[in-house]
This record gives sequence, structure tokens and C-alpha cells, in this order.
Amino acid sequence: MGSQAPLIHARGLVKRFGDLTAVAGIDFEVGRGESFGFLGPNGAGKSSTMRMIGCVSPRTGGELSVLGLDPDHDGPAIRARLGVVPQQDTLDMELTVRENIVIYGRYFGLSRRELKARADRLLEFVQLDERAGSRVEPLSGGMKRRLTIARALVNEPELLLLDEPTTGLDPQARHALWDRLVRLKQQGTTLVLTTHYMDEAEQLCDRLVIMDRGTIAEEGSPAELIRRLSTREVVELRFAGEPPAIEESTFNGAVARVEALPDRVLLYTDDGDALVPVAHERLHPQSVLVRRSTLEDVFLRLTGRMLVD
Repeated sequence: MGSQAPLIHARGLVKRFGDLTAVAGIDFEVGRGESFGFLGPNGAGKSSTMRMIGCVSPRTGGELSVLGLDPDHDGPAIRARLGVVPQQDTLDMELTVRENIVIYGRYFGLSRRELKARADRLLEFVQLDERAGSRVEPLSGGMKRRLTIARALVNEPELLLLDEPTTGLDPQARHALWDRLVRLKQQGTTLVLTTHYMDEAEQLCDRLVIMDRGTIAEEGSPAELIRRLSTREVVELRFAGEPPAIEESTFNGAVARVEALPDRVLLYTDDGDALVPVAHERLHPQSVLVRRSTLEDVFLRLTGRMLVD
């Protein structure tokens, strides 16, 4: 993180709603220029944490500083320097694409001339310049999401908070959005996002925490978490009928872990190719796939399959 003070610093951060503890005393730091993720199933406490960072929900306990300020006392000053992309788009359907940016920008006291220039720049950045005069209502989900991001950037925030940025989007729209977020990061904006999509976290995050039931289960870069908590490769065996029961010992130490699913068996190993002939000979699967270990393998090991939606 270098010698610079972190943009966000949390120690023992707690959020309770009556008897429900949504966030149960978590510690994390986000450095300037970093892309940091909260990964976890629904109900893990990700959105509650984001709402505390965004100064829209007061913390119940613990320490939290954002941009070196205290959200309890400096909420307006922090919010002026943040961009927020909420889980649900809150665009004004009656207005045009450009008007959504300009009117939102007036909240930050920006002049009309300045807003016109920023709106042009931002619409070009999110590839909506050709739709500037269109009403918002008929836009696709991906376009609305990109417009929400453009609007969140109107005050040139140092820190952009994105809560489940690509939920409900088709693959093309997700990739278009990821591309914009990677460019923002390259331009020096600090990104903090929540997601329950592993591939999104792997694509976008320099570092992440995996949350489960209000606590942090693990922290690290995607590559580091995979190296530490999974094997280099996974061999997926599919069978015509019910998969057979398989023990690690079947493979003389070459398999670190076996996971049986209803339709396939996963063998966690550091050398998938070496395992394939042995698996064919001993188990006679219908098909065999060797793939690299992913963040999803780590996540499922930590949080269990039952929680993932």
C-alpha cells in the first residue's frame, strides 16, 4: 500500500439492525488507485459495508475513515468526493440521457457550461454519445448501467463505489462495463465494488475480501487466494449415470481434494494432465476436462455451495 495513508480504513467495523448483526467487526484498508472488492453471497454484509463507506448508513461500532475523514461528522464533505453506483439504477426515465448527467451535476454546484463539457466527455467515455438526446426509458439494461456510471463520475470523484455493478446484464453488456471500469482505474480512480460474480472479481480487483455472514473469511489478490486456498488445476469428471464415490487415496497423493457434485466430480490437483489417463483407467468417466483453478473454487471451499446463488 506504500507510504500513502489509505483512502478507506476500517477496524472492528460493526453494523447492526436491531437484533441482526449485518457486519460483525471487520478490518480492511483500501489504498489510492486500487481496485478493491467485497465478494460474497447475498446477505454476507457487502451492501451494508458499502452504505457505511458511502455515508448513507451510520456505523454501529468500530473505526471507519474515508478519505481521511470521519463519516459520522464529515458525511457531506466525503459524499462530495465520492461517486456512487447503487445496486438499482435510479435514473430519471422522463429525462434524456444528457439531462440525467447535467441535472445530477447541479447538486455539486457545477456551472452549466462546465456540466455541458463534462456530460460530453462522460457520454463519450461510456459510449453513449450517440444517444445523448434519447429518453432513458427505452435504453437497454447495459446502457442504463453505463449511464449510471457516467452520472456517478460527474463530480470527478476520487473514489467510486459500485454495488453489484453488472447484476442482470447479458455477457456483452458486462464486458462493455468491465472495459470502462478498467479504463477508469488506469486513469487513477480508486474503485470499491461488491459482487457475487467470481469472474467479475477476478477481472476487476487488485485485492479483495471474501465475506460470509458479516465477517471476512479471507483477503488477498485473486491470484494469491487461488495459490493459497486451491490447487493449480481442477479436473472435472462427468459420468453417464450417478458419479462413483472417489477417495483422495485413489490417486496416491496426486489429488489434494475431491468434491462430488450431482452431475460431476472435481479433483483438485497441481498437474491435471498427469491425472487424466489414471482417471480414465480407474473410473471410466464419460468426459474429462482439465482447467485452471479459479476464484470460484476458492469461494466455494470457503463459503460452501449452499450459500451461492
